[in-house]
Amino acid sequence: MKEKKNAIYDARTLGAGKMALLGFQHLFAMFGATILVPILVNTYFHGEGLSVQVTLFMAGFGTLLFALCTKFKVPAFLGSSFAFLGGFATVAELDTGIYANMSYGEKLPYACGGIVVAGILYMILALIIRFIGTERAMHFLPPVVTGPMIICIGLSLAPGAVNNVKTNWPLGLIALATVIIFNIWGRGIWKILPILMGVIISYAAALVMNGLGMTNADGSAILDFTKVASAPFVGLPPFKLAKFDITAILVMAPIAIATMMEHIGDISAISATTEKNFVEDPGLHRTLLGDGLATCIAALFGGPANTTYGENTGVLELSRVYDPKVIHLAAIYAIVLSFVPKVSDIIGSMPTAIIGGISFVLYGMISAIGIRNVVENQVDFTKSRNLIIAAVILVSGLGFSGGLTFNIGGTSVTLTSLAIAAILGVVLNAILPGNDYTFGKNAEGDVSRGAYFTNPLDEDRE
Repeated sequence: MKEKKNAIYDARTLGAGKMALLGFQHLFAMFGATILVPILVNTYFHGEGLSVQVTLFMAGFGTLLFALCTKFKVPAFLGSSFAFLGGFATVAELDTGIYANMSYGEKLPYACGGIVVAGILYMILALIIRFIGTERAMHFLPPVVTGPMIICIGLSLAPGAVNNVKTNWPLGLIALATVIIFNIWGRGIWKILPILMGVIISYAAALVMNGLGMTNADGSAILDFTKVASAPFVGLPPFKLAKFDITAILVMAPIAIATMMEHIGDISAISATTEKNFVEDPGLHRTLLGDGLATCIAALFGGPANTTYGENTGVLELSRVYDPKVIHLAAIYAIVLSFVPKVSDIIGSMPTAIIGGISFVLYGMISAIGIRNVVENQVDFTKSRNLIIAAVILVSGLGFSGGLTFNIGGTSVTLTSLAIAAILGVVLNAILPGNDYTFGKNAEGDVSRGAYFTNPLDEDRE
C-alpha cells in the first residue's frame, strides 16, 4: 500500500507540544470504554471486582508490550475487552464445587485465571498462523461461527443492563440519550467520545439530583463519596495474582474465539485507515502475539483482558496522524493515571443506573456487530450447513442459561452457555462440508469483525 497524501507518519515533525496533545486525545478516546469494564465487573462482583487503577495500568503496559512485539510499527491502543463481561458475570454466580462457599472477591482471581488461558490461545493461534499462513488458519473460524458468537455475547448481557437502569430510570435515560446524541449527531472528536460524554454528563446530572435530595428507586443515596474522601492522591494499583480452576477456564477461555476475530478485524481496519498492510508487516502472528501477551499479563495480575481499540482507530482517521509514537504517549499517560487512587474512587462512585444506561447501547451494539459481521461477509443462509451452525450456536449460547455442570475425577466442571456455543460452532464448521470462506477475499467483511462505536472507515468525519 502507498502512504496517504497529507497524512503524517512521523509526529516529531509537529513538535513536542502537539505530540503531547495528540497523545491525550488517544487517552480520552479509550478512557470511557476502558474504565467502564471494571465498573461493570464490580456490579457483578458486588463491589469486589476489578480495580480501575489496575485496569488503566495494564492498558498502558499492554499497549507498550504490544508495540514491542510488533516492532513499534502498528498504531494500536490496547484497552479493556467487553467480550469477557459475560464470563465475569457467570463466574461471579458460580456456586458449585470450590465456589460454593466463596465470597465474590475470592472468585475474581479464578475469572482472571481463565483469561490468562484465553491469552495463551491467542499465542497458539499466532504460532499456527506463523507456520501455515493467515488464510488457512481463518478458514476454520469463518463469520458463520464468529458472527453468532458475538451476537450471543451481547444478548447474554442484556438483562443486566435493564436491571441496572431500574435502580434510577431518569439517570439511566440521561446516560442513554447522551451516548446516542453524541454518536449520531456529534462532530469531529465529539463523535468518537460518546461513552466518555455519556459518563460525564449523566454523572453531572447525578450530582444535581443528589444535591436536590433525590434518591434511587430503593431509597438509597444516588452518590456515596465515603471512599473518595479517604482515598490518597498517590498509591500503587492493587494488583492481585490470578488463580486457576478448570471450571473458570472453561467459562472464559472459549470467548477468545470471538475476541481473536475482533483483533483480526481491528488490525485490518487500522491497515485500511493508514494504508499500511500490517497483516503482512509486521504480520498477523506478531499482532496476535502482542495482544495475547498483554492479555495474559494483565489478567495474571488482576486486570481485564486487553483488546485492540477501534475508538483509537477512529482518532487516527480524524487526526490523520498515523505515527505509533502518539499511541505510546497515551499508554504512558494511562500508566501515570493508574497511580492516582482518588481518581479511581471518584470513577468507582458512579451510580449503577448510569452504567445501565450506557450498557443499553453497548451490549446491543456488541450483538449488532455480530450481525454486521455475518451480513458484510455475505454468509449464505440458503445453505443448510450455515443455517445449522448459526442455529446451534444461538440456541446454545442463549438457551443454556445455567450452563452445563458435570464431574470429572471428582471435580465439578461447569461449561457456560458461551463455551458450549463456541465448542459446538467450531466443531460443526470443521465437520460439515461446504465451508467456502476465504480470509482477505472480502476486505469490508473482515474489517466488520471489530466492535467499536464509530466506523474507522467513515468518509464523512470532520
